[in-house]
Amino acid sequence: MTTIYLVTTDGGRVEQKYVEDGAILKAGDPILKLANTDLELSMSGQATQVSSMLANMQLAEVNAAQNTVNKQTSLAAVELQFAEAERIYNLDKKLYAKNAIGAQEMASATNNYNSYKTTLALQQEILRQDTVSRQQQSEQNKQSLERAKASLDIVQRKVAGLIIRAPVDGQLTSLDAEIGQSKTPGFALGQLDVLDGFKVRLSDVDEHYINRVFSGQTGTFNLGNDTTYKLKIVKVYTQVTNGRFMVDMNFVGKVPKGIRKGQTLQITLALSDETTAVLVPKGGFYQQTGGNWIFKVSDDGKTAYKVDIQLGRQNTDYYEVLSGLKPGDKVVTSSYENYGNMQELVLKK
Repeated sequence: MTTIYLVTTDGGRVEQKYVEDGAILKAGDPILKLANTDLELSMSGQATQVSSMLANMQLAEVNAAQNTVNKQTSLAAVELQFAEAERIYNLDKKLYAKNAIGAQEMASATNNYNSYKTTLALQQEILRQDTVSRQQQSEQNKQSLERAKASLDIVQRKVAGLIIRAPVDGQLTSLDAEIGQSKTPGFALGQLDVLDGFKVRLSDVDEHYINRVFSGQTGTFNLGNDTTYKLKIVKVYTQVTNGRFMVDMNFVGKVPKGIRKGQTLQITLALSDETTAVLVPKGGFYQQTGGNWIFKVSDDGKTAYKVDIQLGRQNTDYYEVLSGLKPGDKVVTSSYENYGNMQELVLKK
């Protein structure tokens, strides 16, 4: 019912085979191992890059932290100087109001206070910008590291994928790999058949019927002891190759016991609803007459004479007779090759 193809993504040289064709496998069982030096070197280089980035990030974090500490130390010093300048300014302002000090001393205290006030504001802004920049840089470093780790993870999965494993439970078939062979990327190494059911593929349907075959149509076949089994079309492959197309069918109801993959069945496919019709067996007569006439046996059975007929649909065994014959008529269906232009045949025992 289901076939899964085993494809190598990156290719490589077959280094080891764990099972042989036809083995029954469980999901995850190893099938074969490929060697790909370029891929392994790429993983090693990627791992080195991640380690280097992590070391650089840690060093940058240490330097940034030290730089922040220095700025905080400078800010603390300025805050102390500003506090002292502010104290002297407030004191001198009161003394100046009482004419206890001169204008020159008051101007000096004012200038000193304003200078440290400006320096303090500048130092606070520097520390704020440093904090924002440090956060942004830390976030960028984390993103870069995550991308590098993601790339390393992809390469690691590719290297792990050099061991081809069964994706599901099933039977290994069509394994095309021998130790030492080189397989290109995308090469189909084999396939895994899921043993939970079967489907039937009609692989040689004449393109003449492509407009009359569709999903949902039913068919039948006989297998052993004349038991009849029913099938239903589930997929029609519209691609035509050499005048033929394919159809997939599923079993309806019971499935034959002991059926095997690759077994050939003779399917009778109903291309239309069942109808009652006059039928004539297929025979060699058609090659000479084109289905336009046939020798019909007389009532006494002694002769056979030409009658015009019109044929319609056909299957593997019969032609449908649209006109010229009625049920019970006897006709000659063998080859007419040796009859020439004879209009009547004399039948003798």
